[in-house]
Order: sequence, then C-alpha cells, then structure tokens
Amino acid sequence: MPLTHRNSVGDLHDYSATQLLALFANKALSPLEYYEHLLSHIEHCEPYLHALCAFDPQQVRDQARASTQRWSQGRPQGLLDGLPVTIKELIATQGDAIGLGCAATVAVPELVDAPPAARMREEGAIILGKTTVPDFGMLSSGLSSLYGLTRNPWDLSNNPGGSSAGAAAAAAAGYGPLHIGTDIGGSIRLPAAWCGLVGFKPTLGRVPVDPYYTGRCAGPMTRNLDDCALMMRYLSRPDARDATSLPPIDCDWGLNTQSVQGLRVGLITDPGVGLQPCEQTLAAVGDAARVFERHGAQVREAAPVMNRALLRGLDHFWRARQWSQLQTLAPHRLEQVLPYIREWAEGAQVLTAQQAVEGFNQTFEIRRRAAALFSEFDLLISPTNQVNAFPAYWASPTNDPALPFEHIAFTVPWNMGEQPALSINCGFTDQGMPIGLQLVGPRFADHWLLQMAKTYEHWRGPINNWPRLPAL
Repeated sequence: MPLTHRNSVGDLHDYSATQLLALFANKALSPLEYYEHLLSHIEHCEPYLHALCAFDPQQVRDQARASTQRWSQGRPQGLLDGLPVTIKELIATQGDAIGLGCAATVAVPELVDAPPAARMREEGAIILGKTTVPDFGMLSSGLSSLYGLTRNPWDLSNNPGGSSAGAAAAAAAGYGPLHIGTDIGGSIRLPAAWCGLVGFKPTLGRVPVDPYYTGRCAGPMTRNLDDCALMMRYLSRPDARDATSLPPIDCDWGLNTQSVQGLRVGLITDPGVGLQPCEQTLAAVGDAARVFERHGAQVREAAPVMNRALLRGLDHFWRARQWSQLQTLAPHRLEQVLPYIREWAEGAQVLTAQQAVEGFNQTFEIRRRAAALFSEFDLLISPTNQVNAFPAYWASPTNDPALPFEHIAFTVPWNMGEQPALSINCGFTDQGMPIGLQLVGPRFADHWLLQMAKTYEHWRGPINNWPRLPAL
C-alpha cells in the first residue's frame, strides 16, 4: 500500500525503518520533516514514560538537517542514513557518561563509541538518545536511583521490565523504529515481552560488545522482524574489542517465511523454578504451538533447564560480583544505591569464596543442559515472562531482594548456553497487556531463528494497536 505521510502525520512515529528509508530515498519525506514530528511526539510522551536519560533535541535536529542534505543530493552516508536509534545507557556513546543507572556513580564522558553504537553511526543512523536502566543493570525493572521511574506505555501503572527499560518503553511508544538493549539473563527479551516488541538476544559474540562478559549480549529491540534483521546486518560486524566476537555470517540478513514441515519443536511451559506462568500466558503460548503444528511441525513437551540449585548458584555469584563493586564506594555513596540492590548485594557478606565459585560453576551446568535439548529439538518455544505485569514502582516482579530472580527461568538458560533467543508478541491479557513468546535456536543459527520468527509473525499478523498516551 502506498504511504501518504502528509495525510497521516499523526502516525509518522509508527513508521518502520524500512518504510522510512523508502520515503527518504524517493524524497517523499525528508529526515528533517520526520524529526520535527518525532521530537514533538517524544516531548509529549516523555513526561509520562521517562524513557530517555541523555537527549539533546537540537543536536538531533542538526544531524537530521545534515542527513536531509545528503539524501537530497542522492549521497546518503550509509544504508541507515537518517534513521533514529536509541542506545541503552550501559553501551558507551562518545561524549556521554555511563551512570550505570545509579546515583552513587561518578560518571565521566566516554571517549569512544562501543561497538553497537559505532556500527550505527558508521551507517548514518542518528543516535536519538540514551535509554534508562536500573541500578547497575541488575533489575528487571524501570526503577533507578539515578533516573527515577520508567513506565510501561501500555499501562502507566505497570513496569516496562528491564534492565533495558527505557529502550522497551521508547520502542513501544514510538520513539522511532530502532533500539538497542543488552541482555545477561533476559534484559532484552523480558522488557520486550512486557512491551509487545521483538527483542533479540543473539548468540554470544554475534554482536560485539565492550566490555564483554559471561552471557552478556547486545541486540535489537524493534516492533517487527524486518527492522530487527536490518539492525543485525550492521550490529553483527566483528570488532576486535570483543574477544568473543564471531566471524560474520555469509548472508545479507534478509528474511523470508520458511516451511516448518517436520521441524522438531520443543514446548517448555514449566520454568522449573520460581514464579509460575498464569493461565492466560500458557493459553497464548499454547495457541502459538498449535499454529506451528498446523503448519507441519512436530511439537512435544520439553523439560525445563532450570532448577532451584542452578538459580541459587547464579544468585550467589551475581551477589558476590555486585558486592565487590559496591565495596569500592565511599560510605556516603553506598547510601545512594537503590536500597533493593544494596540489601540484595549485602547478602554476599555471608557467602564463602567456595560458594561464590560454585555459583559461577552453575553457568557450565546450565550450558550443558541447554545444549542437550538441541540433540532432541530443532527449535524451542516457551513463554518469555513468568508474570504478565507488575507495578511500576516495584524493583522486580517479586519486589523481594531475597528472591530477586524468580522470573528469569525461561530466559537465563540461553545466555549461559549462548543460544540465540527472541521474544515476539503472541497475544494480550484480559487487561490489555502484551504476552511474549520466546523462540530459541541452536548456537550460531541467528539468521535461521529470525526467519522462524518472521514466519510466526506472518501467521500472527501485524500489531496495529500500539499504545497512545493521553494529552497532559
């Protein structure tokens, strides 16, 4: 269908990246025209959402003006020229400070872009702003001692999840089509699911990051699969700063629907530990599984990866790691850390070195179990989240620092196992909140997994009811 943006200006912020590029190329819309609308839209939404933590509208206009000039001359800088992208606060961007979402941090401006930001700039994308995170990126929440509270645009009384909280809220609210988050236990997929998005955690090393760490990945958060794949074309370029960086995939990352005839699909509905998914979530994921079956896939139940011992081990290791960071702070600064984080990390004081090491060793047992499933199955599907929604002002879905990770049993195995995993919306609750379906593929099968998700997106159809915030 031809786009008539001048007759539907109110919808410009809902345009996909591929739509915008076509409009820029045929001169039906200039980047500057687009940004005048987008910045006005953000100005309206930000008082509700607080999704951005570094945002300079005048600098964005200047970049849009330069992009407009390049497009008018038929000489775009790269294949993303003029497209807006937000970058999670934890990813370095030149000239911006990384506050780690924490009021105790003494932050200084970064000298260079980290790999994900560098790849976007190289292709001409405009960094619209940095997006909020909770303290140290250690919460599945939009609550931060530095930035305050980021809310979910689908329902402002609910949390967007985290730690890519601002990225998820910005994407769902229409702050442009492209957003980058990071994920060490579900921090892309969890908020993507709570906000109705596509959130992709690639194979470890597929998208270079700096600093890199066990299980830490960067990846796209978008409204659709085509925009996700467009970002991966550039984010996946190798970078020597990440020692886990993988060789490039020999493809252009274009997506087509695929046959699933005979595909062995494992359905995981039991998280194995922690919070249990509600009936509405199980029903929506079950419906998705039956769609795969109707198209010829062989779907059967798969065992959960996680159990209490594995989750406790991760908790011990992560507490010890966080406490080692907090001990470097002066007492008056330690008091500025979010109380939930401080109380959780202080539990490491009673752990022995042996317990911390044994906790880290659980990552290898998780890896073994995750890999073993792919001897039985080609594709795994599960709920993304174990709860549909939780209050905006909570620090986690339990709001209990003694039980901080009861909600990550579906997502964390694939960080430790290094498999690519993706969340995509598969329905809505009775309260109108999105429900996430997680798809997991074998290690290194990133492009194939995106094609599987594209196939499901085709069956599901587009989402046309993105949230609209009321007038102030």
